Amino acid sequence: MNRQLIRSYILLVAVAIFLFTVPVAFTLTKQLRDDTKVSVQREAQTMALLLGNGDRISCEALEKVAKAYDRETLGRVQVATDSCAAKLPRPEADAALDRAVRDNEGTTDWGSDFIWGKHLTVTVPAQGESAVRIVYSTSDMTKRLWSIWGFRAGLAVLVLAAAAAIGAYAARRITAPLRELNSMASKFSDGDLTARSPVTGPPETQTLARTLNQGAERLDTLVASQRIFVADASHQLRTPLTALRLSLDNIADGTDDEFVREDVEQATAEVVRMSRLVNGLLVLARAEAKVTAAEPLSLRDIVAERLSVWRPAADERGVTIALRGSVDDRLLVLASPGHLDQVLDNVLSNALEVSPDGGTITVRAQPRGDEMELTVADGGPGMSDAEKSRAFDRFWRGQGLTGRSGSGLGLAVVRQLVTDDGGTVALADAPGGGLCVVISLRSATRKSTG
Repeated sequence: MNRQLIRSYILLVAVAIFLFTVPVAFTLTKQLRDDTKVSVQREAQTMALLLGNGDRISCEALEKVAKAYDRETLGRVQVATDSCAAKLPRPEADAALDRAVRDNEGTTDWGSDFIWGKHLTVTVPAQGESAVRIVYSTSDMTKRLWSIWGFRAGLAVLVLAAAAAIGAYAARRITAPLRELNSMASKFSDGDLTARSPVTGPPETQTLARTLNQGAERLDTLVASQRIFVADASHQLRTPLTALRLSLDNIADGTDDEFVREDVEQATAEVVRMSRLVNGLLVLARAEAKVTAAEPLSLRDIVAERLSVWRPAADERGVTIALRGSVDDRLLVLASPGHLDQVLDNVLSNALEVSPDGGTITVRAQPRGDEMELTVADGGPGMSDAEKSRAFDRFWRGQGLTGRSGSGLGLAVVRQLVTDDGGTVALADAPGGGLCVVISLRSATRKSTG
């Protein structure tokens, strides 16, 4: 918008300069041309009067005047006569000279159709089939012409430069409230719900700023209320489930009836499943409610830390977690603190659960243009295309190994966290069988190497 305002302002000033300066320059050019023409014609007519007398005194006077004119001006006098033996050059015969001698008609020739040529030629008839011609050099006129147009061109450039500076200042003043609103919107989109815009500028932008600030206040209040609800639900739901499980364990320990023990074990399994479901719901609710600003984080450090946490669990089943590809520690990704950790935990947990004993989980990180791509491939049964299309739905559980104990919320949490950070997540077939989770995150500026 600043550039558009500046360009519009400069264009308006340029049009004004063109409309007011160019006509004046043309007028001055025409005046210079007319003044020179009249002056030369007047001198030629004066000499023609002297030539027309035909006596010796007039001829001598004509000779002196012509020589003085040649010496003091840029013109050269030529005389075509038979009555006066003036020692002056005779003009070459041409149509203009014939017209002056025979038809008694003067002519003016500028030497060019465009402004003028190198010489102005004025031919004036005299009595007795005689004529006077002055060939006047236009070099001085050309210098004055450049002075007229050059001065106005330079003045126009200075005025346009001043207009550009004033336009830039005015544009920044005009768009300053909009930049404040854009800054507030950018912070808000990055998760800073406390961002507010100053109420400045014209009434329209002030009204817009107040409306955005009020909307931000309401959204901040709603998010805060949701966070409070999540905290309360964590205590209110986990406590009775834990108490119910303990009661079922006590009942199982205090009875010898096999039928009762079988029913208690089934109830205990459902309580355990409900506990996992509640935990998954709480994690998903926190992921949706906790909106934080993305920060540049080291992908290599986070991946190394989470793999070190999950390798002991994998070693118990003989599963190998292999890291492929070299990740430069200077490569950063934009992510909220803790989000990528939860994403890797959910993906690695699913991969470990479906991988067969002695299998391999392959983790690979590599740059892809302006993004960093992180893939986790397992050696499990994989998914069909129909299952992949529903895998990110909440509470959906596939027919594979995760269907027995999963809550159906793991991949939903992964997608929520990755999307909040401006990334994408997709499922693909792993080479050699299994499932590959492809996570793409925005790259951040590299750290300085000093």
